[in-house]
Amino acid sequence: PAIRYAEAGFPVSPVTARAWKQAEALYLPLTGPEFEPFKQVFFPNQRAPVAGEVWGSKDHAKTLKAIANSGGESFYQGEIADAIANFAANTGGVLTKADLASHQAEWVNPISTNYRDLTVWEMPPNTQGMAALMALNIIEGFDLSHYPRESAQSYHLQIEAMKLAFADVHRHITDHRFMEVPIETLLDHGYARERRKLIGENAIALAKPGLPKGGTVYLAAADGELMVSFIQSNFQGFGSGIVIPGTGIALQNRALGFTPESGHPNQVAPGKRSYHTIIPGFLTQNGQPLGPFGVMGGPMQPQGHVQLVVNLADYGMNPQAALDAPRWRFVDGSQVLLEQSVPRHIALELADMGHDIQVMADSINFGKGQVILRQSGVLVAASEPRGDGLALAG
Repeated sequence: PAIRYAEAGFPVSPVTARAWKQAEALYLPLTGPEFEPFKQVFFPNQRAPVAGEVWGSKDHAKTLKAIANSGGESFYQGEIADAIANFAANTGGVLTKADLASHQAEWVNPISTNYRDLTVWEMPPNTQGMAALMALNIIEGFDLSHYPRESAQSYHLQIEAMKLAFADVHRHITDHRFMEVPIETLLDHGYARERRKLIGENAIALAKPGLPKGGTVYLAAADGELMVSFIQSNFQGFGSGIVIPGTGIALQNRALGFTPESGHPNQVAPGKRSYHTIIPGFLTQNGQPLGPFGVMGGPMQPQGHVQLVVNLADYGMNPQAALDAPRWRFVDGSQVLLEQSVPRHIALELADMGHDIQVMADSINFGKGQVILRQSGVLVAASEPRGDGLALAG
């Protein structure tokens, strides 16, 4: 189907068109011959496609066929690898064919924490999955069910826990081979208790953690035997702004996840994976699979994970309601974004607590989630209206 859509094109949806339009400000000003192939593919006529406009890419179709016909080898050692290496060499890049040939995917064990009667699973570092688990460890010490879901106190406790988790994550998380503080130490419940003591009735002011933008696709799938939680992201929507001529391939820019500070665990190094945002999630209960879940949106991902799990475990919401519920988003310092659907009294009370509140008319910055849960022997799927996703039974 991907080859067919690339060749024939497809109508751009309203949500995608809006995000594509926003990307104009970042990518269209890029100058130099190395950026021209990118603009020709993704910004024909020097603009983003509008909603309903048909967009396609025969270069993508050709590339997908080459990958399919070679079992993927063309990308790492064949003609696609040659095209990538040659374009990099001709435009001042450092990516070589040897780099592509030596790439190895890594099979890792997920990390987890127990929250109420659920076990929440995330990908380990170098991802930000730790942020969700650390925040949940802190929140677990509060009885959120004591407060209404739509109450300033419930919002405040979750926001503060997330803020503390991000502070640790941006200090310590990187490629696991380079981490100085063990994962087990950061997920220790004793450590969570100490962090929890920092939360009071007023907002904690923290230095800016430098949260990057997102650009992610998430897919959850399940049948009678297997469940899959899958995520992919080029970063910032379209990656580096570099497209390899004739292929349609946009190179990612995940190196932006490195920290420029000398001596920081996440500083750049050869062969090192940077801190990155993409985190597929999974829930189990009493040792049995409950289901996959995910929320797209850069640094909103762990915040979306936390809010979804809290809605399910503390407030007993069904999967669709848990996704649809109004959201908050911690940005930096004391700055917090609220969806317009958050009751006004909550925004006012949070401001009184010291949070720098901004109510957003558009929900594009609050993530886009999907979830499938096995409930009473039946698969229940949900996809929220903030994005273009939908739930399908096959």
